[in-house]
Amino acid sequence: LVWLLVLSLAWLGPASGGKDKGEEVIEEEEKEKREDEVLSDEIKEEDNVLVLHEHNFARALSEHQLLLVEFYAPWCVHCQQLAPAFAQAAAELRNESSPARLGKVDATAQTALATEFGITSYPTLKLFRDGNRTHPLAYTGRMDSQDIVRWLQRRAGHSATLLQDTDTAAAFIDSEDLVVIGFFKDLGGEAAQAFFEVAADMLDMTFGVAEAAELFQAYGLSADTVCLFKQFDERQTNFPVDPARGLDTAELTRLLRVHSLQLVMDFTNETSSLIFNAKIPHHMLLFLNNSSPEQLSLRDGFRAAAAGFRGEVLFVVVDVAGHGADVLPFFGMTAADAPTLRLVKMENNRKYRMEQDDFSDPAIRTFIQEVLDGKVKPHLLSAEPPEDWDTRPVKVLVGKTFEQVAFDETKNVFVKFYAPWCSHCQAMAAAWEELAERYQDREDIVIAEMDSTANELENITIHGYPTLHYFPAGPGRKMVEYKSTRDVETFSRFLENGGTLPEEPPVSEVRGQPPCPGLSPAPAGQGDGSCRM
Repeated sequence: LVWLLVLSLAWLGPASGGKDKGEEVIEEEEKEKREDEVLSDEIKEEDNVLVLHEHNFARALSEHQLLLVEFYAPWCVHCQQLAPAFAQAAAELRNESSPARLGKVDATAQTALATEFGITSYPTLKLFRDGNRTHPLAYTGRMDSQDIVRWLQRRAGHSATLLQDTDTAAAFIDSEDLVVIGFFKDLGGEAAQAFFEVAADMLDMTFGVAEAAELFQAYGLSADTVCLFKQFDERQTNFPVDPARGLDTAELTRLLRVHSLQLVMDFTNETSSLIFNAKIPHHMLLFLNNSSPEQLSLRDGFRAAAAGFRGEVLFVVVDVAGHGADVLPFFGMTAADAPTLRLVKMENNRKYRMEQDDFSDPAIRTFIQEVLDGKVKPHLLSAEPPEDWDTRPVKVLVGKTFEQVAFDETKNVFVKFYAPWCSHCQAMAAAWEELAERYQDREDIVIAEMDSTANELENITIHGYPTLHYFPAGPGRKMVEYKSTRDVETFSRFLENGGTLPEEPPVSEVRGQPPCPGLSPAPAGQGDGSCRM
């Protein structure tokens, strides 16, 4: 019996929690192997993308002339969406034997690299050239394979085509609807180098460069000049290089963007991104029905007024029966309101309208100038208040009633500014209703909401949805923006503490909850295209 007991203990020993020496040796060897792999400077690949970490990063820089690195987080949805395009771009570059390669770094695991390169959002793409890790270049193209490849190609080779005679220049100009040519007496000078930088970044335009005297003469130039050639509007637009200041890359980029647009743009699915990305501070809109010949004739006066405001005001025709129908709610309009005019200040989405629509060239120019001079008050949208707006737990505010409720000196008013299509607003609707029910018997607290797509306020601009503002009782028209988590208990602590939450983290530190973009003419885009750390 004693012998059997000893044998059974010997057999059961390893199985009952202990490890024999052989197993311990094998596990230790595997652990050392894993550590060696991490510490090694060997560079592995996944789908033609170099997998980088702090121990092989320097080697990758030394082996590749151009290395575009994506700093990502495994949980980031934008990184996940980018992954197929990034892999496709990597394959295309490798197949064409480009000196450029793509790499990726898990910034949540490689924290030393993330800190070194100042990574604060995902995905972040940076270009390392000639092994230099101190001054990487931020990627400025779109997050698709075509733009990634073109962006790198322009940095791997020449960003502008050298034009040597009048025949090649003429053929180059006629090759596309829009081309840019830089005329420089010295292609090695600072102005020409700045031009090449602009050409490398503006992937949607084709660039050429010339230094031959005959080309200066052929296009009526005597000094360094950048010329924009178009198959529409003005055939040639000149941007002379200031001899004292040189060529400012940001200013040249802005001018090319502005003048590459047609003088009067039609709002379509193809042009909408150009219009909203134009960075022109004001948009003058003519709403009409393209199926009406009478309304179409109004374009003449509209176009005549446009030339004098190039770069300051973008003129846009919106077909209320076509693609423009989607933006009508943004202006509180229906198709029956056409023809009509509106001017929008893009900085704050303030809208302006004539007292009486006048579509003549002089009237349009006078109206625009008065708006620019601050002589016209904005036209503010307001819905009609529902009959039961103040009998529900959540009070329903509109533009007309907002002032009297929010700035009532006897009440503490907590307002949710929302958009009906916003998913974040929909997600917190139940919590907001529960909060209102909790405080509906309190005379000094009002829980309210306002649809900011149908109502506008003169002194409060809503940039994203939902936005929560607290208006404390008392004089002074004070306003506190709520930035913490969106749940009933936190809302309640905020109210009970008089509109503060000193120990609560701001919502910007909570991952995955960016607001819906504010005042968008079409609620297609949600978020800003990056995940925050």
